[in-house]
Amino acid sequence: MNEQKNSDVFLRPRFKIEFNESQQELLEKFKKNLEDANCKYCGKIVDGHIVINVPIEENHFWSPQLNIEIEKNEEDKTVVKGLFGPKPQVWTLFMFFHFAVAVAFIGFSVMAYVQWTLKNEIMFALIMVIGLPILWIIMYFLGRIGKKTGRKQMNELQEFMMKTLEK
Repeated sequence: MNEQKNSDVFLRPRFKIEFNESQQELLEKFKKNLEDANCKYCGKIVDGHIVINVPIEENHFWSPQLNIEIEKNEEDKTVVKGLFGPKPQVWTLFMFFHFAVAVAFIGFSVMAYVQWTLKNEIMFALIMVIGLPILWIIMYFLGRIGKKTGRKQMNELQEFMMKTLEK
């Protein structure tokens, strides 16, 4: 087993692990473990893609989700790629706010330039051009706080995955 992790700076950490087992054997391990009556995690398996969620009773806004992709690498080797992240609804909302701030920043920058060219009052547009990057930085740190809030659950998901793969 060879594990490779990416930087911890990212809001959605990724990892890659190589195994000497086939793709079907690894998928079977997950199927057995997720269907076990004692398994507290919910999960879906579609082709070589597995999504594992935290238990419903422990679920909160910042709860992570583990997406695993099992790919055939060579004849006898398989690569397990994983991505920890928030639920798709939370991630979509988060990205929408980032996109909205970016579009507003561009719009107010154009407005400030036009007002300045016309020799009109530019104070409001200038405040927005300065304030929107500050809002973006605040949103980034909110994401980091959310990641830290879900860190324990993320570790539990990783532990579940590693126990499943080592069986």
